[in-house]
Amino acid sequence: MDRPDSLGEAPLGRDSAYPDAYDAGLLFAIPRAVNRAPLGIEASSLPFVGEDEWHAFEVSWLNARGKPIVAVARFRLPAASPHLIESKSWKLYLNGFNQTRFESRERVVDIMKRDLAAAAEAPVSVELFDLDDDALRPRPMPGQCLDELDIAINRYSPSVEPLHVRDQVVEETLHSHLLKSNCPVTGQPDWGSVLIRYRGQKLDREGLLRYLIGYRQHQDFHEHCVEHIFIDLMTRARPERLLVLARYVRRGGLDISPWRGTPGECPPQPLRLARQ
Repeated sequence: MDRPDSLGEAPLGRDSAYPDAYDAGLLFAIPRAVNRAPLGIEASSLPFVGEDEWHAFEVSWLNARGKPIVAVARFRLPAASPHLIESKSWKLYLNGFNQTRFESRERVVDIMKRDLAAAAEAPVSVELFDLDDDALRPRPMPGQCLDELDIAINRYSPSVEPLHVRDQVVEETLHSHLLKSNCPVTGQPDWGSVLIRYRGQKLDREGLLRYLIGYRQHQDFHEHCVEHIFIDLMTRARPERLLVLARYVRRGGLDISPWRGTPGECPPQPLRLARQ
């Protein structure tokens, strides 16, 4: 697979013909290193563990007799993979399955694993769910919500300035549904919810909410926004343990939920929100 050096060739933000047959070449890989470099993140020594979890709600193919099958797919890409996969190319790739015959559900999973792993240059987990599977049921985000705090906001770009801690060690889970960033290619808004679970000096909650709202006019991919938040919290608050997880609203039949954590952390499961 070709490895482009820029987004200029990506299908995102461009008119694209929807495929009528399976084509693994539609997947467009983007090097993670480009956006990680400004944060001081080196591929040889990642400061976090994590995954990018995707749900695809428009998955279909034909069985051996030509009958359509539908499913919801869950994909998990490791944060350590050299590449992420651009979302529109992923949608086009999945659409290529719609009119293609496969002998079994297992064959579809195997092909997706192979193709996505080749694009990401790392193993990718693929699961297919029936539409009434309980795993797809929306659930509330755990922890305390920050959104009712009555605060004044005058900054809508990321800054660590609002982040402060108190001289009190706590272990808590906080969340907000006010996360918003913008696509770096199209400028379209990306709405989401963010969860922060940590052990360390107590974060000032008003300052944390101001910080998170500061992404409102920021342009970046979902994965890199989460990494930005993780790095800022580790640098500013220095917690013993930290998990940052974002659940972005579905767009084009796809949602993404990246998470990054200190070694040993893992996200609460299962977790899918109403807006996804």
